[in-house]
This record gives sequence, C-alpha cells and structure tokens, in this order.
Amino acid sequence: MLENLSNTIQTITEISVPNERKEVLKPLIDYIQNKVNSNEEIRLNFICTHNSRRSHLSQIWAQTMAFHFGIQKVFCYSGGTEATAMFPKVAETLTNQGFEIQKLSEEQNPVYTVKFDANQHPIICFSKAYFDDFNPKSKFGAIMTCNNADEGCPMVFGSEARFPIKYDDPKAFDGTDLMNEKYAERSLQIASEMHYVFSQIK
Repeated sequence: MLENLSNTIQTITEISVPNERKEVLKPLIDYIQNKVNSNEEIRLNFICTHNSRRSHLSQIWAQTMAFHFGIQKVFCYSGGTEATAMFPKVAETLTNQGFEIQKLSEEQNPVYTVKFDANQHPIICFSKAYFDDFNPKSKFGAIMTCNNADEGCPMVFGSEARFPIKYDDPKAFDGTDLMNEKYAERSLQIASEMHYVFSQIK
C-alpha cells in the first residue's frame, strides 16, 4: 500500500460507522461473505446517476479496502444511468488522501488510472453507463449510491442483488468555500464504510 494512503487508512480506523449505517451495509457484507464462502469471484458495480462523484469514490475505496484486508477475487466497477465525466475534484481529493492518479486523456470524458499500491494494477476510471461493455454483464452486485439512480433504475439488468447504500452528493458544495472540505469528508465517509464492510469478511 502506498505510504500516504496507509496513513489515511490509519485515520479512517478512528471514524466510527453509526449503527444505522451498519444495518444498511449488512446485506452487502452478507453478499460478499457468501461469495467468499463459495470461492466465487466478487463483482461489485457502484451506480450513480452520472458516474461522476460518489460511484467513483465508492468503487475506488471498495477495491482499496478489499486489498487492504486481503480479500481475494474482488473486482469493483462503477457506472451511471448516463455517462458524463469523472469530476476533477474527485481525483484531486483522492490524490490528497494518498492515491497516485494519472490522467491518460484530455477529452471531455477523460480516462484516469488510480493506484493504491506500487505493484498492483491501477483502477481504471472514466464515466460510463452501468451497462457499458467495460462493466460486467452478469453475476454482480449493484450498489446504488444515490437516490436518483436507485429510483431511475428499478432493475439493473444482469445483477444478482441490489444494495441501496446512498451518500449525500458533494456536488451541492461546488463553487463554495466548503467545497474542498465536503469532498474530503464524503470521500472519508465512503472509505470508512468500505473499511467496515471488508473488515467483517472472514
């Protein structure tokens, strides 16, 4: 694990997950545990409306925490009900929290690589619809990270299970004095919950 990221994860262990959120996370924990027990691959697709903020944060932190806890065969993805672009503040926030991020292209929907460990394959991030060819077609869990996606996708085709694990959108603070603080706060909330999820896997 990258040193600065390890330091961030150390601080995350001090963030307590409220009991009501533990209840929300329990079905996802059970899904992952059942996959581990069956020695099956674990595919998680984090879905939000635009695949620009919360779904990317969730994908990246889930993949990182699976590695942190040594949970094998975990493959995390993200998607939206439509494609836009990964919001630049997400990359900036994650860089500040210890990830190494490269921007590979400059078009309207850039491709980023996100590294959590010097020797591990980077996470590939760009905005896409949840059913994009980049994402799995079957045998995955769909994690709905926002209200709009949860309501707008009554059925996620190919998913085995669906988990409404919703986060407030940091976009509400774009262009304000609180923007940096709120993006960091939302990222750390998601990180602490993904830390909790994978800490429960035996």
